[in-house]
Amino acid sequence: VFLSLCMSRRFYCYNRNIIFNMKFLVVFLSLAVFFQCEAKLLSRCELVQQLRSHGFPEDKMRDWVCLVENESSGRTHKIGKVNKNGSRDYGLFQINDKYWCSNTSTAGKDCNVTCADLITDDITKAAKCAKKVFKRHGFRAWYGWRNKCQGSLPDISSC
Repeated sequence: VFLSLCMSRRFYCYNRNIIFNMKFLVVFLSLAVFFQCEAKLLSRCELVQQLRSHGFPEDKMRDWVCLVENESSGRTHKIGKVNKNGSRDYGLFQINDKYWCSNTSTAGKDCNVTCADLITDDITKAAKCAKKVFKRHGFRAWYGWRNKCQGSLPDISSC
């Protein structure tokens, strides 16, 4: 009987440890998801405010808002899926790493930034780089603008 009680007690303790470990795992995974999801999501008017504060021209504001909404949905930390050529797009403006940002810890390429610089809540570097892309190629550099914004721009009159 004693051996039977010990065996059942060990089984109970073993099961308790599994339950404790499972609870720990659930908490750990929840925290990981929380911190992964803490990226800033800009509403349309928050986006307009940010773009204005970074000197984007008012006469092109609706185009920029449309571009951002269709490229990143206003998420500052968005990293796109791998493109056909192996490159990726980063941040609010989905700036491509093939020509514009460096995937190393050293700033480089045409915008002289790291791709990590483009996925922060402070959009200063991303905004400067997006303006550089625009200056060279216009809005046609972004497929989100090409496919969704020509002829149909969002209303920002309440912003």
